[in-house]
Parts: sequence; C-alpha cells; structure tokens
Amino acid sequence: MIKSGSPRSLGRPAAEARVRFDTEFQEVGGGPRRRLLMVDDEPAFELSFYCGTCPLLFRRLEAARETLSLPSVQERLTGSLEDPDAPDAAQVIDAFGAVLPEAQYLPLLLDVRPRLVIPGKEGDYFSHEQVTTWGIDQFWGLPEYPHTPYYRTYETAVDAHAHLYEFVVPMVPPTWNDRERVEEYAALMGRGTVPTAVALSTLDVCEPAAGMPVDHYQHWGLTHFLLDGHHKLEAAATTGRPVRILSLLALGESLAGTDDCARLPALRARPPSTRASSS
Repeated sequence: MIKSGSPRSLGRPAAEARVRFDTEFQEVGGGPRRRLLMVDDEPAFELSFYCGTCPLLFRRLEAARETLSLPSVQERLTGSLEDPDAPDAAQVIDAFGAVLPEAQYLPLLLDVRPRLVIPGKEGDYFSHEQVTTWGIDQFWGLPEYPHTPYYRTYETAVDAHAHLYEFVVPMVPPTWNDRERVEEYAALMGRGTVPTAVALSTLDVCEPAAGMPVDHYQHWGLTHFLLDGHHKLEAAATTGRPVRILSLLALGESLAGTDDCARLPALRARPPSTRASSS
C-alpha cells in the first residue's frame, strides 16, 4: 500500500526545531564539508554529499542517541493511518511538524516488511550494490560504513539507468529497544494489526562520475529516519509482518529535483524488483 498526501508547509524556525538539516563548512572561505541531520543542535547523521557523484550515505554520529516519540499521538499510531490527508493523519503530521524545521514536506503512507541489516553482513547495501558501482573508499580501503544497523524494505527499477533503494534508519540501534515492548507489538501484529511508525525522509539521487565504476547507474536512495516506531520496526522484522510508515519527505532537503520527488508515489507503487549488475 502507498498513499500520497498533498505537499504541505510544516515546521518551526530552524533555531526552534528539534530536528533540522545543516551544513558543516571548512575553514572560512572553504566549501561545505558535511551535510548533516541535527537533533537538538548536535550532529546525529552525516548524509550524502552535495556533489551528487559521491556515494549515497547515512552515517550515525554520536548525537543519535534518543527517539522522538510524542505521547500525545501514540494511541493513533497503535493502528493504521489510512489517508495522509484525513483528519487523524493530519493531527499526527501537525504534531511531528512541531519538531521539524520550516519546509515543504510530502506525506506518504507506505506499508513495508522490513529486513534488519547489519553493516558488512549479508544484504548490506554499502558492501554490495554501492561497491559494485563506486568501488571501495580510496582512503580507507573499505566500503562506506553507516555505524548503525538499518532496515531494507523495498527496491525497484526507475528505468534502465536508475534504481530505487529504500531504507529505514533507526535513531538508536535495535539493541537499545525494550524487549517487552517489542514482544507486545509482535503479538499485536500477530492479531492482524498494522501499526504506524513516523519518519523524516529524504530522496538522494547519486550517480558516479563518468569512467570510474564497474556498473554505472543512478542510485535513488529513499531514506526514512525513524522518529517514532523503533519497537514496531523490530517487531515487524522479527515476525515478517507488515508495518506502516508515515513518511514526511523533506522536498527542499533532498538531493533530487522536484520532478524526481513527484515521481516517488508512482515508483513506490511498482512491484519490487532487484537490479541485475551489468558487470
């Protein structure tokens, strides 16, 4: 299931937002050093670099140490939101909008069956698909390392020269989750309930410079940074059950054009498919 709402303005002035995007610059007069997701004014994640030819990235930093659950909407999120433009979803969106920076957001409701991935292990995007295209990091001699377990949920072809990969990135690792709450959600899912998680999302379109890769194509990375629902995602991954994500796609903070973002609902509605390497 995927449903797209109407783009809407949400958020507070950046100085008042708990979560915001930022750029870390080099010495005075120098260019940008890192693109960051900030939580409470501290760097929580390093994101894909602005150039668009560097590899896709979400790297957990020291400030990613707490979730952003809101008690006022927990009861509504225990079950499924059905329409991002409906009053119940609007109330949840407005509540989370109060922790986000002022911007345009596209609300999406997505059903996913998450698969937990450990960096360097089977299914790790950074050790497999990304290395096939960009190779290993020339300085470290290793693949990119996200410093966090994460969930893979979906992928499909954009066209012959581009592929969409979707990730759900927890603010804290699943090992920090409360075991009893995970089991409660697993039992709830076993009775047929599909609970809802909430994420701040970006779409980064990255393509290597000409001549360097073995397998040259665009990587479209739809990355959901989990604000609420850490126990739900782990329960879904453990049981193989679906969970619904209310994604607030930050249109102005994605490394993708307006037309690319507008294609997402239709792309995300396609049947999933893996990409056969051309190497």
